[in-house]
Amino acid sequence: MKRRGIITAALCAAVLLSGGCTQAELRHFDVRRDLSVYFANADSVIDAMRQGFAQHSAGITVTYRSSSDNMEDIPAVMRELVRFALSETDDPREGDYIYHQYGGYELGYNCTETDGSYSYEITVIPDYYTTPAQEKTVTERVREVLSSLELDGKSEAQKAAAIYGWVYDNVSYDKVHRKNPHYHLKSTAYAALVNGCAVCQGYSVLMYRLLREAGLDCRVITGYAHSGEESEYHAWNIVRLGTAYYNIDVTWDRQRGTHDFFLKGESGFSETHIRDAEFSSDGFLAQYPMSENDYDEI
Repeated sequence: MKRRGIITAALCAAVLLSGGCTQAELRHFDVRRDLSVYFANADSVIDAMRQGFAQHSAGITVTYRSSSDNMEDIPAVMRELVRFALSETDDPREGDYIYHQYGGYELGYNCTETDGSYSYEITVIPDYYTTPAQEKTVTERVREVLSSLELDGKSEAQKAAAIYGWVYDNVSYDKVHRKNPHYHLKSTAYAALVNGCAVCQGYSVLMYRLLREAGLDCRVITGYAHSGEESEYHAWNIVRLGTAYYNIDVTWDRQRGTHDFFLKGESGFSETHIRDAEFSSDGFLAQYPMSENDYDEI
């Protein structure tokens, strides 16, 4: 799996800024303050950028004016804005769903100076793994799958089991393209849902989309999976049932013909699955508390 003509949509307009900010200007999105520019309206800028990503905009443009030359800090500023734009929300088509189906971005710069005032136009050019047409197809197929599972009235665990079972039965592992670094479709929900064939990232993104559409809180987790002496970079899911989260690795189960990695607690699962640092930090685990024991009340 991958580790993480232009149509420019002028989605975000930032205010004139330079220098630091006062305590009264605290925002929900706390963009770095050690830079020569910050956005007092960071929330609205980030929301608009998130909308651009979700709509697969070819170019997402941020414009602002400053009394100083901020060019050196622009890449760092944009990294912060993009990071927040791809953070988790309650929308199944945002957060991890976007982050794990794009290959980064390029920046386009335009700066003009007039009487000591600098006008900037910065365009984020994302590298999406899917097209808008493919995403439309995913949305249609997701509705069909969830409708076929008849989830109304089922418990959280029963919903998770039904979704896991559907993915297990209908998606095979893409052994043909797994080592092809140029074929990114293998890592998408589209490949898993429409083509019926994907690698672990595609499995996990599809699980994420289906679980969230069904009203279950979940995340895509990345790290290393160990089997015997072999180790590979891998992706799986966690899902909340009640007050705790449980691990699901449908890719491993599908490849092995087992159901050993469904709704697993950390005890035992963590012996074979080692998370990336961002998913094992104290802050992350406080937000997503894991059960030590397996779930067994379906």
